[in-house]
Amino acid sequence: MIRSYTSKDKQAVMALLRLNIPQNFDVSEENDFADYLDHHVEEYFVVEENGNIIGAGGINYFMDAQTARISWDMIHPDFQGKGIGTLLTKYRIDQIKKNPGIQVVVVRTTQLAYPFYEKIGFVLEKTEKDYWAKGFDLYYMTLALHNTTGSQD
Repeated sequence: MIRSYTSKDKQAVMALLRLNIPQNFDVSEENDFADYLDHHVEEYFVVEENGNIIGAGGINYFMDAQTARISWDMIHPDFQGKGIGTLLTKYRIDQIKKNPGIQVVVVRTTQLAYPFYEKIGFVLEKTEKDYWAKGFDLYYMTLALHNTTGSQD
């Protein structure tokens, strides 16, 4: 089940991040994530199974740039590779598509996760070494949203 995050979920989501350190996140990112949850959440979702949070990920909107960014994606290590990350990512893309002002979805990820986003259709735009922390490079990727309501020629 995918549902909206509430502040009551914070401890469980922080624990989920810790389970992904050091494989997918650096320990230095823990404070940034707590700050995000406290001050920067626009839309954040959790995936629950049997009452336990096994995944999470957010969306932030930049209307002036007609862009949405998916962020802070994480799946419990025991559930990785089982399609949950794909389900959560596609769910958020569908949420973003409900906003006609958004033309591009951005994800800022690492060299560890970029192949996952590539399979979904994101295109690598640029990289920056050690952006997040030593050994965690920035992979900036985009997905163009196409308006399917227009007429065909």
